[in-house]
Amino acid sequence: MKKLINGIVDFRQKVRPDVKDTFAQLALGQAPDTLFIACSDSRVAANVFASTEPGDMFVIRNVGNLIPPYGEGKEGPHFGAEAAAIQFGLANLPITDIIVCGHSECGAMGALVQGDSSREAPALKCWLRHGEDSLHTLDAGAELGNHLDRRNQLAQLNVLAQVEHLKTYPIVQERIASGKLRLHGWYFEIKEANVYEYEPGENRFRLIDETYAKILIARASERS
Repeated sequence: MKKLINGIVDFRQKVRPDVKDTFAQLALGQAPDTLFIACSDSRVAANVFASTEPGDMFVIRNVGNLIPPYGEGKEGPHFGAEAAAIQFGLANLPITDIIVCGHSECGAMGALVQGDSSREAPALKCWLRHGEDSLHTLDAGAELGNHLDRRNQLAQLNVLAQVEHLKTYPIVQERIASGKLRLHGWYFEIKEANVYEYEPGENRFRLIDETYAKILIARASERS
């Protein structure tokens, strides 16, 4: 907590004078073009590895970067914070891209692999059910990321599963069908601070380096 308080003071003294006008403009409204879905893990700092500025991304963060399927519930539709954020973002903001970003050494994926979300954490056990389809894919012998340990392989498979969950949302389906929305799967490798994007044609997560970045930017330009 002391670090946070000292950080605020440092921000006021050294940063605020240069960004105050930016925040004054943002106070009038936000216009991010990207919805970024990531894990709550403190090490996943997209503002650092993607060099983003305030107002660039609309963000959902939760344990395991999980997205419940649309309207899940046997007794009737059930909607949580993730569904509300997806609907609000797509209905009210100029979002053209959604990124689901998993990461290495994920505690949620570790809990799924080990099956140790114990009685002391019933809420966690309940929440992790949204990652169980990824675990089934892993146990069935998935090839994606099979050079990784089980936890990190699961983290990559889970990104793709959550992208599929996104596709159950009517507003997402409508935007994709009209060519107004693109879905992306990212994987952040903590140890080397590298970011990867899932490349469907190669069925692998490919490092976003200078060469691949040019390809991705060209694709984005073609669709805009």
